Amino acid sequence: MTSDLADRLGLAPGARGVIINADDFGMCHAANTAIMQLLDAGHIDSTTLMVPCAWAPEALAFAASRADLDVGVHLVLTSEWTDYRWRPLTGTDTTLVDDAGYFPAGVLAIEELASVDDVTAEIAAQLQTALDAGVDVTHLDNHMGSVYGLLTGRDFLGPVFELAARNGLPFRLPRSMDGTGDDAALQAKLAEASAAADALGVEIIDRLWSHPFEEAPDESYEQVRDGFIALLRAVPAGVTEIYLHPMVDDDELRAAVDFGATKRGHELRLLSDPEVLQVFADEGLVRLGWRDLRDLQRSRRA
Repeated sequence: MTSDLADRLGLAPGARGVIINADDFGMCHAANTAIMQLLDAGHIDSTTLMVPCAWAPEALAFAASRADLDVGVHLVLTSEWTDYRWRPLTGTDTTLVDDAGYFPAGVLAIEELASVDDVTAEIAAQLQTALDAGVDVTHLDNHMGSVYGLLTGRDFLGPVFELAARNGLPFRLPRSMDGTGDDAALQAKLAEASAAADALGVEIIDRLWSHPFEEAPDESYEQVRDGFIALLRAVPAGVTEIYLHPMVDDDELRAAVDFGATKRGHELRLLSDPEVLQVFADEGLVRLGWRDLRDLQRSRRA
């Protein structure tokens, strides 16, 4: 399912637009080092920043100093690692914390226990913190899919769309599950959510892709790279975001995360790999940024 977004962005008929996004900017110094390097080199098109995390100040300062870059806010309602946790900006007297006072580790707790008012206040605080830091925020997305209602059907997309519309920001919601499975119930939910975004004038993308978050047993760098190349070659017409989590695979990262450090390091490496970069040219993929969607959204509102 492809919308008219590519046409409205001025792309040629049948163009295959891609946004390569790095999630989790600000999560840790290993993430910041990798993402700043990739942004400087032009190897990624955008990133989204986790405002409640301990290393967010470094990421916010970098983003505020570089208005030419596409930096969004990665709206956070969960804190998934065992030994490295973060708390809501709105405090711990809220439905958004576990018994230890941190965001819960999993999405299910948010869907079952979080109040709409608490979610609304927290996501607004995260965006406002980025704006107050001087970041020219280009878009919003969501950490771990905690606002989508994927587990119980109870979502928080209403407050997200209202926040996005009020601030003239697009939101990372795919219209379609094209290429990622045939789940009729999920596609129906996406259709409903897409209609709600359209009603508020919030720009969304045609599809959202990634590759497996965890590394497979004994998975080599070459296997990860070749899988990513295959993903790029499969991108259809329209506008597709492909998100990754590139980080420096060092002692800090390995102390922070329970798994996946090797894969994060592989993602950093593949995003600057000449074989990967050549695929963009060979396939005629059109690199886009979220600023393109933001400008389109704001032009419609003017």
